[in-house]
Amino acid sequence: MHRKNFIKTAGLGFGAIPLLRRDWLTIFMQENPYKMKMLRNDVGIFTEKGGTIAYYISKNNIAVVDAEFPEQSKHLIDALAKDPGKSFEILINTHHHGDHTSGNISFKGIVPHVAAHSNSLLNQQRVAKEKNTEAQQLYPDITYDEAWKYKKMKENIEAYYYGPAHTNGDSIIFFPHANIAHVGDLVFNRQWAFIDRSAGASIKNWILVLDKIQSQFDNDTIFVFGHSFDPEKVTGNKTDVKAMQDYLKNLLAFVNSQIKAGKTKDDIVKATSIPGVTEWNGDGIERGLQAAYEEEIQGIM
Repeated sequence: MHRKNFIKTAGLGFGAIPLLRRDWLTIFMQENPYKMKMLRNDVGIFTEKGGTIAYYISKNNIAVVDAEFPEQSKHLIDALAKDPGKSFEILINTHHHGDHTSGNISFKGIVPHVAAHSNSLLNQQRVAKEKNTEAQQLYPDITYDEAWKYKKMKENIEAYYYGPAHTNGDSIIFFPHANIAHVGDLVFNRQWAFIDRSAGASIKNWILVLDKIQSQFDNDTIFVFGHSFDPEKVTGNKTDVKAMQDYLKNLLAFVNSQIKAGKTKDDIVKATSIPGVTEWNGDGIERGLQAAYEEEIQGIM
């Protein structure tokens, strides 16, 4: 989408917020490489490079979900700081991957708390040690194991964990008043998914997690996705969540059929399509095929 068209489209989302806030966001969208868009009830999204960021702006405070990379998180901080009289209240990570957490460091000394699932913290610490990047991390100081609520803002922010999926530490971050749920990388919208078995991923349970999400949230819920093949579609509805679930089901079914047919892992990962999956695009189909193979073989052994 051309910048001119994007600005025209994104501007439609600002009608419910004060004029001054609309003005500074519009200016920043025109002058910077990133995109910011208000969704509903003072919750918006920021996209540039990495996993989609969501933010909530109250009268006095700001909450942020995910942080992309250091350069991008600084862009977000600078943009939100242009709305005067507000301080950063909390940063929440949906999971540990670097395109969602390496930007945490930009919030050091700015935000009093960082929250994440306990497994997300352990994964972030492990990867940082492996890559010798511990000095570049801002780790969560608040962790939880299942449901958790942050009640210090006008919008009570909720977090839910339903077990291993994309990793073993994926959270759904919910803004109940706005009815917006950031599902992180539990949904790669029409884009081949990264399945991180080194961090405890489970495709079988991922399918169940997506079932719980569809049951928990209603047809008016706006979902924020970690990634999308079409960058303009990082938000969506339950239909998109169901499509992600169907993709994972078809992925497992295809790999299982190939194993039963005597195909090797090398044979399976060479596939360029998956029966029943017609909308998924981009690079990385082989990553999902390999992860599914390893999970199915592990289950057989």
